Amino acid sequence: MTTRRTILAAAFAVAVAGPALAQQNQVLRIGVSPGPHAEILEKVKPLAAQKGLDIKIIEFSDYVVPNQALDAGELEANSFQHQPYLDNQVKDRNFKLTSVGLTVNFPLGIYSSKYKSWAEIPDGATVAIQNDPTNGGRALLLLQDKGVIKLKDGTGFKPTVADITSNPKKLKIIEIEAAQTPRSLADVAAAAINTNYAVDAKIDPTSAILREDAKGPYVNVIAVRTADKDKPWVKTLLETYHTPEVKAFVAERFKGQVLAGW
Repeated sequence: MTTRRTILAAAFAVAVAGPALAQQNQVLRIGVSPGPHAEILEKVKPLAAQKGLDIKIIEFSDYVVPNQALDAGELEANSFQHQPYLDNQVKDRNFKLTSVGLTVNFPLGIYSSKYKSWAEIPDGATVAIQNDPTNGGRALLLLQDKGVIKLKDGTGFKPTVADITSNPKKLKIIEIEAAQTPRSLADVAAAAINTNYAVDAKIDPTSAILREDAKGPYVNVIAVRTADKDKPWVKTLLETYHTPEVKAFVAERFKGQVLAGW
């Protein structure tokens, strides 16, 4: 009888432990910037859990640390940047990072708390842009596309203020950290602000007085260490991100302010 009870107890223990063991999902630490990237991953999280991934969302307040943390092995992935920015980081800092899939597009805007349209911006006004080469260059390209300035030919995606060849309104263009651009609105006529920072600062992205076209090279990506790019969890993560449920969430939650890029 004792032997039988022992066997039954062991069998019961295995039966109870089985589901618990099955729930030990692989942990993925994913770095994001505050706002839409974090919100979208919160939607992805339960879908990923159904496929064995336990996503831990870690927010960063700037555009530099998430790649540093990923390269150092403190994250498994990050989701906050577009391809030109990642390319620049890899080149300048020798990071061993690779994009593995597209996420969403955040059309860049020029905002003002003082003027309701670009036509109201006075000659000689101060305009703030981001001080990192890729996003600052993106802001300059937006100003060129809207006929505000002209840039040297062949500057690609990273023109600088020094590349301006024509500035009819004699604007004073200053460069500040991307995360600080919303705060600069009190001190400048207008500022280029990335959509995630605008949303985080409670600025309506549709209130931009100049705005990028939705299509372009600035769709955001999920990045991983290059050594991890072919691991099974990468494919699973992308499958859970690129679902109809997530696409519908982006459309409903952000009302065209953020666009699904896949």
